Amino acid sequence: MSNKHVPLKARKVSFAWEDTPLHWVPGDPFTTHTINVLHLLLPAGERWFVHVYKQVLPSIRDERLRADVIGFIGQEAMHSQAHDEVLPHLRDQGLDPTPYTAQVDWLFEMLLGDRTLPPGRPRRWWLLERVALIAAIEHYTAFLGDWVLNAEALDRRGADPTMLDLLRWHGAEEVEHRSVAFDLFQHLDGDYARRVRTWATAFAALVFLWQRGTRFFMANDPTLVDGRATFRDFHRRGRQGLLPSTGAITRSIPGYLSRSYHPSQECSTEQAVAYLAGSPAAVAASAAEKSQESAA
Repeated sequence: MSNKHVPLKARKVSFAWEDTPLHWVPGDPFTTHTINVLHLLLPAGERWFVHVYKQVLPSIRDERLRADVIGFIGQEAMHSQAHDEVLPHLRDQGLDPTPYTAQVDWLFEMLLGDRTLPPGRPRRWWLLERVALIAAIEHYTAFLGDWVLNAEALDRRGADPTMLDLLRWHGAEEVEHRSVAFDLFQHLDGDYARRVRTWATAFAALVFLWQRGTRFFMANDPTLVDGRATFRDFHRRGRQGLLPSTGAITRSIPGYLSRSYHPSQECSTEQAVAYLAGSPAAVAASAAEKSQESAA
C-alpha cells in the first residue's frame, strides 16, 4: 500500500442535481437519509475548520506542514460549498433542512466559535482544544472516506452516480489529507490527555448529531408516513455494506487512542489518488482549470 506524501490542492468541482431522486439509494430512504446527514453537518463544520486553521497558520514553524494546511483549507472550503449546494435540491423535493442546519450552525459558530478570552494561556488553550477536536473529527472523516471508496454495495443497489461521485470525491480527498490535522495537533501541542478528551467529545457529538439528523430526515420526508430511524436499521444496513458497520466503527476507536497512532497507518493514498484521477467531477474541474490557463 502506497501512502507517500502528495501535495494538496483544491479541485473546483461542480455537480448537477436535477436528475438525482429524493431517495438516491433506490427503495431505501433510511440509507439515503443516513448518508444525507453529511449535507447537514459538513457545510458549517468545514467552514469552522477553515476559520480555526486560518488562526493557526502564523504558529506553524514547519514549511511542509504549512503548505499542507493551506492545501487542507482549500479542500475543506470546497467540500463545504459542494455539500451546501445539495440543500436547495432537497428543498425542491419537499424536504427543508433549515430547522436542523440552524442548530448545527449555532453549534459551530457559537458553542465552538471564538471566545472573548484574555490573551496568553487562556486564548491559546481554547485554540489548541479546537485544533485537537478537528484532529479527532478528521479521524472519522478519513474513516468514512475510506468506507465510501470501498462501498460496492451502494453500486450494486443502483445508487445515484452523481451523489456517489460527490461522496467519493470528498472521501478521496479526506483520505488524501488525513494526516494533516493530526500532524498539526502534534506540531502545536500533542498532549495525549487532550487527544483522548477531545476524541471523546468529538465521538459523542458525532453520534448524537448523526442519529438526530437521520431522525429529522425520516420524520420530515414528504413521501413517508410515520418515518422512523432506529439503531437496528443502522446495524442491518452495516451488515449489508450499505453503511459503515458497527464493528468497523468500534474498531476505529482504539487506533486513534493508541499512543503510537498516526493516520498514515490507515487507508490508502494510492486508492484515493486513483479515484480522483477518474472522478467525473474532478476530471471536469481539471479540464476547466487547464482551459482557463490556456485562455490566459
